[in-house]
Amino acid sequence: MKNKLWDMENKAENVLRACLEKVPFVRIALLSREVGGGGLRADLVITLALPDSKQTLVVDVKNNGQPRFTREAVNQLMRYREVYPGSYGVFIAPYISPQSAEICTKDGIGYVDLAGNCRLSFNQVYIEQEGKPNPFAMKRDLRSLYSPKAARVLWVLLSNSMKAWKTQELANEAKVSLGQVANIKKLLGDREWISTTRDGFLLSEPERLLTEWSENYTYRKSKLQEFYTLKELVEIERDLSALCKQKGIQYALTGFSGAARLAPAVRYQRAMAYVGNQIEEVASLLNLKEVTSGANVLLLTPYDEGVFYGIRQIDSICIASPVQIYLDLKSYRGRGEETAKALFEEVIRPTW
Repeated sequence: MKNKLWDMENKAENVLRACLEKVPFVRIALLSREVGGGGLRADLVITLALPDSKQTLVVDVKNNGQPRFTREAVNQLMRYREVYPGSYGVFIAPYISPQSAEICTKDGIGYVDLAGNCRLSFNQVYIEQEGKPNPFAMKRDLRSLYSPKAARVLWVLLSNSMKAWKTQELANEAKVSLGQVANIKKLLGDREWISTTRDGFLLSEPERLLTEWSENYTYRKSKLQEFYTLKELVEIERDLSALCKQKGIQYALTGFSGAARLAPAVRYQRAMAYVGNQIEEVASLLNLKEVTSGANVLLLTPYDEGVFYGIRQIDSICIASPVQIYLDLKSYRGRGEETAKALFEEVIRPTW
C-alpha cells in the first residue's frame, strides 16, 4: 500500500509540474515532500516564484477521487491554512469527477487529476481543463458496483428511491447476501449518493447512479437472439404474452416495446422482450424465423433474474421496470438514446 501511494505521489508531482509549466511566468522555487507541521502532514508543499511575489501550494494526494475522499482532502487542506497562512490547497487523484470538482471549487481548493482535468486559481494564475473522460473506468469499484449480483441491489434502490432501507431488509428484497449490500452501500457512500436516516439509508442521488450505470451497461450482457415475423409488432407482442402466461414462462417487454406502453408517442420497428430460458420453445410456437439480418423481434435470455424486478402489467401485458427499459434503450443503437431520454423525463424523473 505504501509503495502504491508513493507511486501516486510521484505521478501527482509530475502532473502538477506539467500543469504549472503552462504558465510562462510561474517557476517552482522549492518542492518538499511529506512536510509536517502542527500535527498535520502535507504530501507536497511547493513554493512558486511569481513576477511580484511568492505563492505556497499545499497538496493532498489520494488514490481515490470519489466525493467522500475529495471532501476529506478538502477538509484537510483547509486545516493546512493554519500552518501555512496564505497557502493555496490542491487536491490530486487519479480521476476527479464533476461532482468532486464542484466540492473543491466551492471551498476554493484547486484540483488536478491524471486524466488531465484541472482547476488552479490563485494570484494571477488561472488554469482550467474539464471534460476529460475517466481513463480508469474499469477499476475494481465499477466492476463491483455494476456486477450482476450488485445490480439486483441497484434495481431495488432505483425502483424505490424514496424508501429508507435496513441492510437485512434490502438484502432480502434484492435476494443477495448482507455482505453484498454492505459493499454496495460503501461504494455508493464513497460517491455520496446515499443518505442515512433513523430508518436506514436511502438513495439521495438516483439520477447520478442511473447515469453512471447506463455508461457501464449494455443489453447485450443478456443472450440475444434475433427473429423475423410477418405479423404486426403489437400482435406478436400480444401472442408472446399469451403464450408465456399459458406456459408459465417469465417474460417482460423491454426496449421500445416497453417504452411504447409507458410513453405512447414512441414509434418503433422492432419488438424486444426478456424471456426466461425458453426462447427456442417460444420462438417455435410463435412461428418466429431466426435471422442474421432484418430482424423485427429481439428475444433476450436475461443475464440475471434481476431484470424482472419491478415488472408491471399494462393492458394485461408484462413490461420491465422503467429503469430496466431505460438501461436497455440507452445502449441501443439508433433512436434508443433519444427514446431513453423521453422515458426518463416523462416517467422516471417524476417519481424521484
